[in-house]
Amino acid sequence: MFTIDAHLDLSMNALEWNRDLRKPITEINKREKGLKDKPDRGNATVSLPELRKGNIGLVVATQIARFVDKDNPLPGWNSPEQAWAQTQGQLAWYKSMEDLGEMVQISNLDSLEKHLHLWLHELPWSTKPIGYLLSLEGADSLVNLSYLEKAYEYGLRALGPAHYGPGRYANGTDASGKMGQKGLDLLKEMERLNIILDATHLCDDAFWQAMDHFQGHVWASHNNCRSLVNHNRQFSDDQIKVLIERGSVIGGALDAWMMVPDWERGKSDPLKMECNLEKMIDHMDHICQIAGNADHIGIGSDLDGAFGKEQCPYDLDSISDLQKIPSLLSKRGYTSKEIEKVMFGNWLRFLRKAWNSDSV
Repeated sequence: MFTIDAHLDLSMNALEWNRDLRKPITEINKREKGLKDKPDRGNATVSLPELRKGNIGLVVATQIARFVDKDNPLPGWNSPEQAWAQTQGQLAWYKSMEDLGEMVQISNLDSLEKHLHLWLHELPWSTKPIGYLLSLEGADSLVNLSYLEKAYEYGLRALGPAHYGPGRYANGTDASGKMGQKGLDLLKEMERLNIILDATHLCDDAFWQAMDHFQGHVWASHNNCRSLVNHNRQFSDDQIKVLIERGSVIGGALDAWMMVPDWERGKSDPLKMECNLEKMIDHMDHICQIAGNADHIGIGSDLDGAFGKEQCPYDLDSISDLQKIPSLLSKRGYTSKEIEKVMFGNWLRFLRKAWNSDSV
């Protein structure tokens, strides 16, 4: 089944993990044998061939670069200008993949519909470019608000104002506090440009403030349920309810610690923790029970988002195994039409609605 994955850190893997994503996943992992600089070396699950193998023809692909002040222990860049430069290197990688015919940017309704026709009706799968919608995870790299329009001009269509910790525009996971005027101005500019607000990673204070101040289109590219795994990174039922009211889609994430309780990074084992793809279905189903329908869930796997097979479902060897999800949903009683919504239909409906009203 054609599939959309709403969150993949492809350029981060290419540049910071030094992975040639054009290669088969076995070759990528073989080359990393013996490396210890990253916790997930040799455990990669994502490559462009694996996306094609899994019929995952459209992804939301990120730029990401955090600014860290002198008292911030998180990894990142020492100035917004350096962070911006990092995102421009990531952009250059996407453009190089376009030049090779490996990827194609999707930035408006016309390019979306043409790409869907390509994947559904033309060419063998092995030659199809992966469509990507460009998203910025964390707004720290925007030196000032004028940079947002520059980013829009090169194709940025979604933005999460925060990532982990304190941010220049909003606070994220494991932080707290409302947005200041800079954050509110960012939301206003995003609304003017019709850039999708990604509510993922916003701390609770910033989340509720954003819901009050932002009147544009909102989604959550990769997030699970706090009632199943209690952590501020997850959405509470009240947050899920307001996202449903806003017409949002929430992408199920496959990072094991977000899927099962009591996961210890670097220690827990997916098999011993009984972390399999069924656990993501649990989170999806919880959202459906709140909504009363299957119109607000999708896939936002976050695979290879600084973790690999050591910290994802034990029944997933590569991203192509997302094709196991339809049968799992069917066993839960989901109809074929509802399964199509989860695999691609809800994201498509969201984009068509958002871009049909795009006047920029």
